[in-house]
Amino acid sequence: MLGYLLLFASGFLAATLFPASSELLLVSLYQQGYLPLMLWLVATAGNTLGSCVNWWLGVRLRQFSSKRWFPFSASSLARAERLFNRFGLLSLLFAWLPIVGDPLTLVAGVLRVRFSLFLALVLLGKAARYAVLLAAVYYYVA
Repeated sequence: MLGYLLLFASGFLAATLFPASSELLLVSLYQQGYLPLMLWLVATAGNTLGSCVNWWLGVRLRQFSSKRWFPFSASSLARAERLFNRFGLLSLLFAWLPIVGDPLTLVAGVLRVRFSLFLALVLLGKAARYAVLLAAVYYYVA
């Protein structure tokens, strides 16, 4: 049970703006005999929830855009909005990507993407990513 809890926490942290990774722990737990379906569910849930926190922070952050201490200039917000609109909502399917994925979920919140749509796209992308990772470990490592 501790392994699953650590994986959830690792997945959650990896999806926030903190630099972290959950893949190595997932592979390690799989090789130790943990149930693949449970690993997939726990990693997906933790990572998706972490992205939801980013979305929520983005929603809350927008209300402070007129403050002097606000970390983003109006031009950088406009640029982020243009990029997001250029690549569309489907870009949220790639919220699992390193470096760009976490800020993407924050920007989705700042731009007030409807939460149900955000959740569906992010969940689908993250679930697919962990499924592919587990399949790769099963076929190529195990």
